[in-house]
Amino acid sequence: MNGLRTLAESFRRLVLKRLLFWVGILVSVFFLNVALRELRLQEFWHVVRSARYIWIVPGVLVYFFGVWARTWRWHYMLRPFKIVSLRRLFPVVCIGYAGNNIYPARAGEVIRSYVLKKNDDIAMSTSLATVFVERLFDGLVMLMFVFLALPFTTTIPLRYRTLVIGLSMLFGVALVVFMVVAARPQRAMSVYHWLAGHLVPRPFRPRFADIMERFLLGLASLRSGRDVLMIFVTSVVVWLAETVKYWFVMHAFDFEVSFLILMLMNGIVNLFTTLPAAPGYVGTFDAPGIEILDVVGGVNRQIATAYTLVLHVALWLPITLLGIWYFYRSRLRWSDFEVAARAAELETTARPADA
Repeated sequence: MNGLRTLAESFRRLVLKRLLFWVGILVSVFFLNVALRELRLQEFWHVVRSARYIWIVPGVLVYFFGVWARTWRWHYMLRPFKIVSLRRLFPVVCIGYAGNNIYPARAGEVIRSYVLKKNDDIAMSTSLATVFVERLFDGLVMLMFVFLALPFTTTIPLRYRTLVIGLSMLFGVALVVFMVVAARPQRAMSVYHWLAGHLVPRPFRPRFADIMERFLLGLASLRSGRDVLMIFVTSVVVWLAETVKYWFVMHAFDFEVSFLILMLMNGIVNLFTTLPAAPGYVGTFDAPGIEILDVVGGVNRQIATAYTLVLHVALWLPITLLGIWYFYRSRLRWSDFEVAARAAELETTARPADA
């Protein structure tokens, strides 16, 4: 009976994974159609061929400074559990980037937590909680960028303004909830036990309680105002560095917009990349980027398309190659992505107490 239940669960996970994959493909196809619907190939290729690609070099350098800042932020968040040096953590972050860029559904977040557990024995559910907090602060900074730019960009379509307002409310509520939960872990556990007593079958309650305790442990970095401030400031540095890369790559092309418009583009583009999509955020990065430059910045659409696609490659390729190099240097195999996914499921999926 247990064997049949396990087989059914494995089949359900496989179907769900395949479904999410094809949903991502369809989303990417839709956004690519939006991005390229007005493409004039001859003019586009002329813009691509005449670009001054030397400007990408300083852009890549400042981007890797942002990756280092991201590594420091994770190092800071992991301090309550274990001090992991930046030298050890930087390759893990790069591997995570490569995983996000090659595999769907941000698989890199799982693989970097898996590598961290393998190297430093930090539970995956704990490190994944810190990753979730990272994504929360990333979203807040993206929205801050958009809000800073909105007063100076009156031509932005109403649909983008509505999206920003809605996401702002979601991220704001989520941050408040997580800070309250992190500040009062015992109260959170009491609420969990009350809910579990009504909603969770008795055999599964110990396993769920263990998961909840590990997750609360992962939120330890939100328990002091100083830590929250440090995480927020570092997040701003991370995304300012990426926007500076946008600015450098812009100089490879014959157009110029203000830094605020590039902040707006960065914010909206990265909010759209939270949608399910093909690996590498195909389409979900490109369509909103082109639209912002065209509609808000007044940039010729063929130039906007060439710039956005080149920027996308410049963001994707260097960190992916470095991550793959670190991946093989760590003696990992591609099958480890599946192993990491299964390990995460073991820590985040309820099992009977006697399992």
